[in-house]
Amino acid sequence: MTTKKDIIKQDIRSNIVNGLIIPGQRLPSIRKQSEKYECSLNTIISVYQELEREFLIYSRPKSGYFVVAKEALLPLIDKKRIDFSAAAPDPTSVPQMNLRQCLNKAMELFEASIFTYTDPQGLLSLRQEIVRLFQQQQVFTSEQHLFVFSGAQQALHLLAGMAFPNGKANILVEQPTYWGMLSALKAQNQTVIGIERTPEGIDWAALERHFQSNTIKFFYTIPRFHNPLGTSYTAEEKQRLAELAKAYDVYIVEDDYLADLETNTKEDPIWSYGCASHVIYLRSFSKVMLPGLRLAAATVPHALIPLLRLHKQTADLSTSVLSQGVLEIYIKSGMYDHHAKQMRVLYNQRMNQLRGAVRSLLPLESRYSIECSGGVFAAIHLLDINTRELIQRLASRGVDLFSTEEQFLSHFPKKNLLRLSIMRTSEHDIEEGIGIIAEELEHAKQQANSAPTPFIWV
Repeated sequence: MTTKKDIIKQDIRSNIVNGLIIPGQRLPSIRKQSEKYECSLNTIISVYQELEREFLIYSRPKSGYFVVAKEALLPLIDKKRIDFSAAAPDPTSVPQMNLRQCLNKAMELFEASIFTYTDPQGLLSLRQEIVRLFQQQQVFTSEQHLFVFSGAQQALHLLAGMAFPNGKANILVEQPTYWGMLSALKAQNQTVIGIERTPEGIDWAALERHFQSNTIKFFYTIPRFHNPLGTSYTAEEKQRLAELAKAYDVYIVEDDYLADLETNTKEDPIWSYGCASHVIYLRSFSKVMLPGLRLAAATVPHALIPLLRLHKQTADLSTSVLSQGVLEIYIKSGMYDHHAKQMRVLYNQRMNQLRGAVRSLLPLESRYSIECSGGVFAAIHLLDINTRELIQRLASRGVDLFSTEEQFLSHFPKKNLLRLSIMRTSEHDIEEGIGIIAEELEHAKQQANSAPTPFIWV
C-alpha cells in the first residue's frame, strides 16, 4: 500500500527530476516540509535520507540538504517522463531573448526608481498599461483602483487577512480550488466554508443560503478555466453571481488567472456584469510570462483601496521595480499581446489533442471535464479507485500527475480526481500519456472486480 511518505518522496523527487528544484538549490528545512505535507519531522527525515541514498540530494552539516550537480542527474533527466502535473510554463515556450532585452531596457529606463521605494500600489506607468490590457477583457477600470502585487499569491494572502467594508468575517471557497488560496487561509487561521463545485457548476440555493446566513466576507472563485476542474461558468451564471453578491453585500475575489488564454472573445469576467462595487478582479502574469517575475494585478472597489494600500505597504513596501519595468516594456512594445496570442494557439492545440485522446482512449464509463474554449487544466473523475496508488503506479511508468488532495479543505469531503495539465507536454506526450492512464484505469477496474467478497460469519 502506498504510504504518505511514498507520496511525499515521489513529489519531491519529481520536482528535482523535472527541474522545478534546480541543481545546487537548498531544499526547504525539515520543519517547513513537515508543515507543508502535514506530517511528522521523522517522515521528512526518512524521505531526505532515502533521496540522499539515491544520490538526488546531499547534506551539508548545519546547512541542510541540497540538490546534486546536474551531471549526476542526467541519467534521470534523460529518462523520458510525461508531465501532466506542472502548473508553470514550459521554458521552451517563453521568449527568453525578448525578456532579456526588456530587462536591459528596464535597467536603463528605471535606474532612478531602483534605488528608492516606489508607490505600494505599483508604478503609475505600468498601471496605466494594465488598465488598457484589462479593457480587452471588458474590465474598464482606472489606475487609482489598480494594484500591482508580488504575485497573485501575495494578493490572496493580503485579502484573506484584512477587514472588509461589509464587516463580515467568514470566507467561502469552491471545493476543490487553488491550493495556494487554501494555504493562505490556513496560515492565517481564517474561518473558511466550502461549497462544492462540479463540472455542472455549483448549487445556487446553497450559495444563496451561505451569502444570506453565514456572514461571508468574500467568496473566492475561479470562474474561468477552473483549477483543477478546467471548467468555466456560463454568462448566465456569472450574471447571477454578480446579482447575489450585490443583494447580500458579499465581495467576490475573482481569480481570472488564465484570461489571456481565452479563445472565445464573448466570454467576459464577473466584474463586467455591473458588479464593480463588489468584485476584486485579479490577474496573474505567471502563466503567460514567467512565474519568476512574481507579478499580478488587481482592480478593487473604491471602498477597499485605503486599507489594501496599507496592507500592501506593510507586506513589502513596494513590488519589485525591476520586474514591473520589464512587464511595462513588454506590454507597451506589443510583445505581450503577440506572445499571449502564441500561447493561446499552442495551449489550445494541446487541449484539443487532450480532448481527442481522452475520448478515444479512456474506458467508456470514464467521466472527465475539459473546457472547449481554452485553458490548461482538465480533470478525470474517478469512482472507486485509490487515487494515491494510481498516481504512484503512473509515476513508476513515467507519467507525473498532481494529487488534488491539497485542493480540498481538510474537513470537506474529497473527490477522487486526476488533474491533467498540458503546460509542459507535447501533443505526442499527451497521446502516449493518456494511453498509459487508460491502461492503469483498466488495471484498477479489473483488480476491483476480481477482489474476493469477504465472508460474513453468523
